[in-house]
Amino acid sequence: MNAPDLPLNTPGAQPPAGGAGVGADGADSTGETPFVRPTVIQLSIKEKGALYAAYIPMFTEGGIFVPSSKSYRLGQDVYVLLTLPEDAHRYPIAGKVAWITPPHATGARTQGIGIRFPNDEKSAQLKKRIEEILGAHLGSDRPTQTV
Repeated sequence: MNAPDLPLNTPGAQPPAGGAGVGADGADSTGETPFVRPTVIQLSIKEKGALYAAYIPMFTEGGIFVPSSKSYRLGQDVYVLLTLPEDAHRYPIAGKVAWITPPHATGARTQGIGIRFPNDEKSAQLKKRIEEILGAHLGSDRPTQTV
């Protein structure tokens, strides 16, 4: 899997940390929280086994595990551009961080984040497509990167 973290506005650069006058709570000097663009993550999954390990069927809307050493917060908005095996289409997902696997997690789990898909028609179609690709693998008891 390939998952570089990119900000939405400029490729390869990190978004501004908030600028001058931003307090510890993220509010600027006027007391308002500045708009922060969601992080863009490009995730290309090339094999069914990797998709099986990353897919999160326990979320009603579906979800995907993204390996990453970057810091995230629960509930943080992220924008994932997902490419699936045997499918040239890139699926855009405006999801939220639903869990975080920290570095050195027990069970030798990979550091990263679980992204919950939004409750919309595009996500329903993506979930259906993932489950079509995985087919009988969905019932497997092999370990995954998910909870």
